Amino acid sequence: MDHGELFRALSPLIRPGRGIAVVANGTPLWLQDDEWSRSLRACLEDCFGTTLEASCGTGASDRFRYGQALEAAGFENVREIVIEYSDELSFDQLIGGVCSAIPADELPEPDARPAFAERIRQSLPPDQYFTEDVAVSVLVARLR
Repeated sequence: MDHGELFRALSPLIRPGRGIAVVANGTPLWLQDDEWSRSLRACLEDCFGTTLEASCGTGASDRFRYGQALEAAGFENVREIVIEYSDELSFDQLIGGVCSAIPADELPEPDARPAFAERIRQSLPPDQYFTEDVAVSVLVARLR
């Protein structure tokens, strides 16, 4: 999505003095700093034949660009609030998170998804749960 265009389109819909919040829900599962995440990334890169580096809008440079775009759209007092926590994911939760992040046109067809999930399962350490460290970033701003 074009965040600059979105923020400009929202600006006339928000009353002066009211605000907006832009939420980025942590580092993608395949970019976590853990053995299981590195294994997941290697498997996904092999499956899709590409290098996975995109942070899905959660990186510091992404948030900086969002802040600039908010200001350009007439918002002010842009600030960031970060909430950090860890969560234990089962394999089903992990595969659900992965599949929800894959663009629909690249997601394996429904009948191929069990094999896709099994390929990922085989690539991961045999842990029953996977610890995900999450830093939820919320950019808040008010309309002038």
